[in-house]
Amino acid sequence: MPPPIIVTEQLGKSFTVRTKAGRFRRTKRVVDAVAGVSVSIEAGEMVGYLGPNGAGKSTTIKMLTGILTPSSGHVEVAGLVPMRARVALARRIGVVFGQRSQLWWDLPLVESFDLLHHVYRTDDDRHRHNVGELVELLDLREQLDVPVRQLSLGQRMKGELVAALLHDPRVLFLDEPTIGLDVVSKHAVREGLRRLVDERAVTVLLTTHDLADVEQLCRRVVIIDHGRVIYDGDLDALRAVHGRERTLVVDLVETSGPLSVDGAETVRVDGARQWLRFDGGVTSAADVLAAVSRQADVRDLSIEETDIDEIVRRIYLGGA
Repeated sequence: MPPPIIVTEQLGKSFTVRTKAGRFRRTKRVVDAVAGVSVSIEAGEMVGYLGPNGAGKSTTIKMLTGILTPSSGHVEVAGLVPMRARVALARRIGVVFGQRSQLWWDLPLVESFDLLHHVYRTDDDRHRHNVGELVELLDLREQLDVPVRQLSLGQRMKGELVAALLHDPRVLFLDEPTIGLDVVSKHAVREGLRRLVDERAVTVLLTTHDLADVEQLCRRVVIIDHGRVIYDGDLDALRAVHGRERTLVVDLVETSGPLSVDGAETVRVDGARQWLRFDGGVTSAADVLAAVSRQADVRDLSIEETDIDEIVRRIYLGGA
């Protein structure tokens, strides 16, 4: 078996913070931004790295990319120790930050790609091949001669993905890649990412606050809170443990008071529409619907699964 492409062992990063303690005095305290993170990611995996603001996600990414030096522990990415081999690592990884650009604002998109060709000193034939393949894959052919500042947010983000992959990196770090995008643009970027991973077998570590990105792109999630990993595993398994709760939404023919159903709780009533919450591991949706139908005529219905955002919130509140 080949070794994992990303490995961290008890990875930690501490910062010294100075706070005011009187008119002329300052006190120092040590804050652990990352405290003993151990993660192993295989080549070709697409992993969601989740956590609230201040959990340590960005600090971890900065150590993985060589921007920050760890205070403790060990890290390897693509066979290299990031802080000891920053230049060599830059040729093996790609990075996309949703709020920062590696494209030149006033230049046509294709000229940004050409400049990156010289930055990474890639082979001419390989560069032309990659531009052609990636542009076709992400449907950017008609935008190549358009200045970056005139592109839509979705087109620009797809351009960022192309730019990050032109030098054939083995690992792609994505930090909020769909931030600020509309629904259509988000779908286009997610679809492009899926195709890129399938076609190129790139390893992807995705950090995001838009949990729909994770639901649609990742099978595995790592959740971090207060600098520590509180969950590392399959997304479906996470749902099975923390997301068994389901909600039956029924539209009744006539307005009614809250329905009373064994095994379910009516959590909301809005006119003729009612929301009944139940544990999907104990009670089936069919049983709840049958009980509702015995009490009232049903015009329409739908089932709402537990949102991944709610699942993560419960983990934060209740522990791993």
